Amino acid sequence: MAQFSRALAGACALFSASGAIAAATAPVASPSPFSSLLQVIFGLVVVLGAIVGVAWLFKRMSGGMLGGAGRVRVVGGTMVGQKERVVIVELEGEWLVLGVTPNQVNLLNKMAKPEGADAAPAEPAEPFARWMKAALDKSRAGQGRRDK
Repeated sequence: MAQFSRALAGACALFSASGAIAAATAPVASPSPFSSLLQVIFGLVVVLGAIVGVAWLFKRMSGGMLGGAGRVRVVGGTMVGQKERVVIVELEGEWLVLGVTPNQVNLLNKMAKPEGADAAPAEPAEPFARWMKAALDKSRAGQGRRDK
Protein backbone atom coordinates (compact mmCIF):
# COMPACT_ATOMS: atom_id res chain seq x y z
CA MET A 1 0.00 0.00 0.00
CA ALA A 2 2.88 2.32 0.76
CA GLN A 3 4.35 1.69 -2.70
CA PHE A 4 1.03 2.50 -4.35
CA SER A 5 0.58 5.75 -2.40
CA ARG A 6 4.18 6.81 -3.13
CA ALA A 7 3.71 6.09 -6.83
CA LEU A 8 0.44 8.03 -6.92
CA ALA A 9 1.98 10.97 -5.06
CA GLY A 10 4.96 10.95 -7.43
CA ALA A 11 2.70 10.94 -10.49
CA CYS A 12 0.67 13.84 -9.09
CA ALA A 13 3.83 15.80 -8.24
CA LEU A 14 5.26 15.17 -11.72
CA PHE A 15 2.03 16.22 -13.38
CA SER A 16 1.70 19.44 -11.35
CA ALA A 17 5.43 20.26 -11.58
CA SER A 18 5.47 19.88 -15.37
CA GLY A 19 2.63 22.41 -15.64
CA ALA A 20 4.33 24.86 -13.26
CA ILE A 21 7.68 24.65 -15.08
CA ALA A 22 6.01 25.09 -18.45
CA ALA A 23 4.09 28.11 -17.18
CA ALA A 24 7.21 29.72 -15.70
CA THR A 25 9.55 29.17 -18.66
CA ALA A 26 7.38 29.47 -21.75
CA PRO A 27 5.69 32.60 -22.98
CA VAL A 28 1.92 32.47 -23.12
CA ALA A 29 0.99 30.81 -26.38
CA SER A 30 -1.64 28.41 -27.53
CA PRO A 31 -0.54 24.80 -27.02
CA SER A 32 0.05 22.66 -30.05
CA PRO A 33 -2.54 19.99 -30.81
CA PHE A 34 0.08 17.27 -30.31
CA SER A 35 0.98 18.43 -26.79
CA SER A 36 -2.70 18.74 -25.88
CA LEU A 37 -3.29 15.19 -27.10
CA LEU A 38 -0.32 13.92 -25.10
CA GLN A 39 -1.60 15.68 -21.98
CA VAL A 40 -5.07 14.13 -22.39
CA ILE A 41 -3.59 10.66 -22.95
CA PHE A 42 -1.32 11.05 -19.91
CA GLY A 43 -4.27 12.13 -17.76
CA LEU A 44 -6.30 9.15 -18.99
CA VAL A 45 -3.47 6.74 -18.18
CA VAL A 46 -3.14 8.22 -14.67
CA VAL A 47 -6.89 7.90 -14.01
CA LEU A 48 -7.09 4.35 -15.38
CA GLY A 49 -4.01 3.40 -13.37
CA ALA A 50 -5.61 4.80 -10.22
CA ILE A 51 -8.79 2.80 -10.87
CA VAL A 52 -6.84 -0.42 -11.39
CA GLY A 53 -4.73 0.30 -8.30
CA VAL A 54 -7.75 0.92 -6.09
CA ALA A 55 -9.46 -2.24 -7.40
CA TRP A 56 -6.32 -4.28 -6.71
CA LEU A 57 -6.04 -2.76 -3.24
CA PHE A 58 -9.71 -3.43 -2.48
CA LYS A 59 -9.40 -7.05 -3.64
CA ARG A 60 -6.29 -7.55 -1.54
CA MET A 61 -7.84 -5.99 1.58
CA SER A 62 -11.10 -7.94 1.29
CA GLY A 63 -9.32 -11.28 1.00
CA GLY A 64 -10.64 -12.06 -2.48
CA MET A 65 -14.21 -12.65 -1.31
CA LEU A 66 -15.77 -10.36 -3.92
CA GLY A 67 -18.45 -12.72 -5.14
CA GLY A 68 -16.12 -15.59 -5.89
CA ALA A 69 -17.18 -19.17 -5.33
CA GLY A 70 -16.61 -19.63 -1.63
CA ARG A 71 -17.36 -22.34 0.87
CA VAL A 72 -20.40 -20.51 2.26
CA ARG A 73 -23.66 -20.09 0.33
CA VAL A 74 -26.87 -18.42 1.47
CA VAL A 75 -29.74 -20.79 0.71
CA GLY A 76 -32.61 -18.59 1.81
CA GLY A 77 -33.98 -16.35 4.48
CA THR A 78 -37.02 -14.54 5.76
CA MET A 79 -37.80 -11.49 7.87
CA VAL A 80 -39.28 -12.31 11.28
CA GLY A 81 -39.29 -8.78 12.65
CA GLN A 82 -38.51 -5.24 11.62
CA LYS A 83 -34.74 -5.83 11.80
CA GLU A 84 -34.54 -9.57 12.47
CA ARG A 85 -34.06 -12.36 9.94
CA VAL A 86 -33.79 -16.14 9.94
CA VAL A 87 -31.25 -17.23 7.32
CA ILE A 88 -30.27 -20.69 6.09
CA VAL A 89 -26.60 -20.92 5.13
CA GLU A 90 -24.88 -23.92 3.51
CA LEU A 91 -21.37 -24.64 4.75
CA GLU A 92 -19.57 -27.72 3.42
CA GLY A 93 -22.68 -29.88 3.01
CA GLU A 94 -24.35 -28.74 6.25
CA TRP A 95 -27.15 -26.25 6.62
CA LEU A 96 -26.93 -23.72 9.44
CA VAL A 97 -30.09 -21.93 10.54
CA LEU A 98 -29.01 -18.51 11.79
CA GLY A 99 -30.90 -15.79 13.63
CA VAL A 100 -29.58 -12.44 12.42
CA THR A 101 -30.14 -9.14 14.22
CA PRO A 102 -28.38 -5.79 13.76
CA ASN A 103 -26.10 -6.59 16.72
CA GLN A 104 -25.39 -10.32 16.48
CA VAL A 105 -25.78 -13.62 14.66
CA ASN A 106 -26.96 -16.69 16.59
CA LEU A 107 -26.85 -20.33 15.53
CA LEU A 108 -30.41 -21.64 15.90
CA ASN A 109 -29.98 -25.12 14.40
CA LYS A 110 -27.53 -27.26 12.45
CA MET A 111 -28.77 -29.94 10.04
CA ALA A 112 -27.58 -32.12 7.17
CA LYS A 113 -28.30 -30.85 3.68
CA PRO A 114 -31.70 -32.29 2.58
CA GLU A 115 -31.96 -34.58 -0.44
CA GLY A 116 -32.99 -32.75 -3.60
CA ALA A 117 -31.83 -29.39 -2.27
CA ASP A 118 -29.72 -28.83 -5.38
CA ALA A 119 -32.84 -28.53 -7.53
CA ALA A 120 -33.16 -25.43 -9.69
CA PRO A 121 -33.86 -22.33 -7.63
CA ALA A 122 -37.38 -20.97 -7.81
CA GLU A 123 -37.85 -18.23 -10.38
CA PRO A 124 -39.21 -14.93 -9.11
CA ALA A 125 -42.94 -14.59 -9.61
CA GLU A 126 -42.59 -11.59 -11.89
CA PRO A 127 -39.44 -9.75 -12.97
CA PHE A 128 -39.18 -6.22 -11.65
CA ALA A 129 -38.89 -4.68 -15.13
CA ARG A 130 -42.23 -6.19 -16.20
CA TRP A 131 -43.90 -5.04 -12.97
CA MET A 132 -42.47 -1.52 -13.37
CA LYS A 133 -43.68 -1.27 -16.97
CA ALA A 134 -47.19 -2.36 -15.97
CA ALA A 135 -47.24 0.19 -13.14
CA LEU A 136 -46.10 3.00 -15.47
CA ASP A 137 -48.65 2.04 -18.12
CA LYS A 138 -51.40 2.03 -15.48
CA SER A 139 -50.26 5.43 -14.19
CA ARG A 140 -50.18 6.94 -17.69
CA ALA A 141 -53.61 5.54 -18.47
CA GLY A 142 -54.95 7.14 -15.29
CA GLN A 143 -53.44 10.50 -16.22
CA GLY A 144 -55.02 10.31 -19.70
CA ARG A 145 -58.49 9.91 -18.18
CA ARG A 146 -57.98 12.88 -15.85
CA ASP A 147 -56.88 15.16 -18.71
CA LYS A 148 -60.12 14.60 -20.67
